[in-house]
Amino acid sequence: MNSIERIPVARELFTWTDDAGTYLIGSRCSGCGAHYFPKSISCRNPRCNAKEVHDVLLGPRGRLFSFTAQGYRPPPLFRMEPWAPYVIGMVELPEGLRVMGMLTGVTGDAVRIGMELELTVEPLYRDAEGREVVTYKFKPVDLGSAP
Repeated sequence: MNSIERIPVARELFTWTDDAGTYLIGSRCSGCGAHYFPKSISCRNPRCNAKEVHDVLLGPRGRLFSFTAQGYRPPPLFRMEPWAPYVIGMVELPEGLRVMGMLTGVTGDAVRIGMELELTVEPLYRDAEGREVVTYKFKPVDLGSAP
């Protein structure tokens, strides 16, 4: 059986495997402990003198901090085929970061601030070579988990 090759929409943005799950690729400062997403080349905390960062995996779960319905097409890098309006959320990760991501597996009327979400990977479109171009999204862990 031929499997379709899957490639990320952007390099070093996220990683996924069937066994280990999906994680965002970020940075953590060795001095002050600040986290960054996407990856950073140095610490941006003005009170930190260390500035040295290293790669870390972020997530895979978080809580919805805010959201909105997206009624227009995203920029070409994140195009969707077929395109349809979607919900985008600001998700607070355990590391203290808030990151934006599309929500999946939930309709706008079921979205609740505080609901627990987990990272997943879904296709956006197929490229000229027939590969699935995928991105990270957040899906509900349990629709009853919002406070």
